[in-house]
Amino acid sequence: MKITLSINLGGFSFNIDEDAYSELKMYLRNLEIHFAGEESSSEILSDIESRMAELFRTKLTTYKQVITIEDVNSVISVLGTPEDISEKEGTSARDKFSLPGYHRMYRDPDHRMIGGVCAGMSAYWNMDPWIVRLIFVVITMLGGLGLLIYLILYIVLPEAKTTTQKIEMKGEPVNINNIKDSVKKEFDTVRKNMNL
Repeated sequence: MKITLSINLGGFSFNIDEDAYSELKMYLRNLEIHFAGEESSSEILSDIESRMAELFRTKLTTYKQVITIEDVNSVISVLGTPEDISEKEGTSARDKFSLPGYHRMYRDPDHRMIGGVCAGMSAYWNMDPWIVRLIFVVITMLGGLGLLIYLILYIVLPEAKTTTQKIEMKGEPVNINNIKDSVKKEFDTVRKNMNL
C-alpha cells in the first residue's frame, strides 16, 4: 500500500504516489534554482509545468489514475535536467537540436499577416514566409483556388497558442532548453515592443 497525494500541475489535478511526489518536487526545486537568475523565470517554469502536465495526462488511463515514479522519471528524461542545459550551452545549435521532436502544422500568430496560415506552413517546412505567401498569391491569380485553399487551412489548422505548440510547429524537441529559449525570445520581443 502506498500513500497518494493530490497535486495541481500546469492547471490540472493529478493523483501522485509519495515517491513520485518527492522526485517531482526535487526536480522542480532544481529547476527553480537553475532559472533563479533569469528575468523570465516564472514564465519558463510555468511553461515547463504545462508541458509536464501534458505528458502526465498521456500516462493516465481509465485503469491507471495515479502518477508513479516511473512516470515522473520518464517525463524528466523527455524534458531533460538542469545539468543537461548546462552541458549543452557549450555545444553548437546543430548538436542541441539533432534529435527532431514531434512535428505538427499550426497557424503562426506571431508572424502572421492575415491568419497565420502561410507563416505556420513556412515554420513547419523551415522556409521564409514570403515564399509561401507568394505561392498563395500566384495560385489565387491563376483561378482563385489559392483563396479557397487558404480559407480551408485557416479553418482546419489550429493556432499555436502555447509555447509547446510553437516549438512543435518548428519540429524541435519540447525540452526545458527549448522552452527556456522560446520564452526568452518572447520576453525580449515584448520588452523591445514596449520600448518603442
